Amino acid sequence: MPFCHRLARIKPMLITFRDAFMLLAHLDAGVMGIVLVSLQVSLTALLLGTLIGLPLGALLATEEFNGKKTITVALNTLMGVPTVIVGVVVYLLLSRTGPLGVWGWLFTPNGMILAQTLLTTPLIAALSRQILEDSWRIHRDSFMALRLPRMAALKWLIWDCRFSLTIAILAGLARAISEVGAVMIVGGNIDQSTRTMTTAIALETSKGDLPLALALGIILLGIVLLANLFTFVVRQVAERRYG
Repeated sequence: MPFCHRLARIKPMLITFRDAFMLLAHLDAGVMGIVLVSLQVSLTALLLGTLIGLPLGALLATEEFNGKKTITVALNTLMGVPTVIVGVVVYLLLSRTGPLGVWGWLFTPNGMILAQTLLTTPLIAALSRQILEDSWRIHRDSFMALRLPRMAALKWLIWDCRFSLTIAILAGLARAISEVGAVMIVGGNIDQSTRTMTTAIALETSKGDLPLALALGIILLGIVLLANLFTFVVRQVAERRYG
């Protein structure tokens, strides 16, 4: 195939990249609005998931009670549950005929936060349980010998495992910000209200607005890259300090 023909096939893709970078360079209001909604929803869900999942993981790591294994298996299962299933369940809960319909959260950011919280909580709880349980087995006898109160022992464990727990929390962020199924179902992908980066990418690609979809994809990739870079730095700091 002649070079000019090959170039002609590549040219539309190059134009798409050019237009995408132009949107980013000019800080397009539509793009920034979508990014802000995504960050608001995902970071709020991450905070709630951490506040619920971390204490739950600590409880499972340090306590023995009936049903502990069942809860652990359930959390491990929920770590990999498809996001669309969570979306359908939350939709049923928040619909007018559902038990939480009086809240009026369907097709709102609050409903999306609820869905993403249900996605991040099992992941953070399961990972933190594994991290804290390993440390608890090592230090349990020392805590008993020192007669440390349970809360003091838990605070020490969390501080001792802070680097590993940070990585677990960042895994929750990746789970939240990259999912599309649950927020599409619960949020409705409403412009300037519940449209996130992932749902906008899916929509704009189907509409043929590839520059906008690509611009959002570049931002999403950048956020994930920064999270992974931060995870790498945390691991390096932990290895240098503690071996």
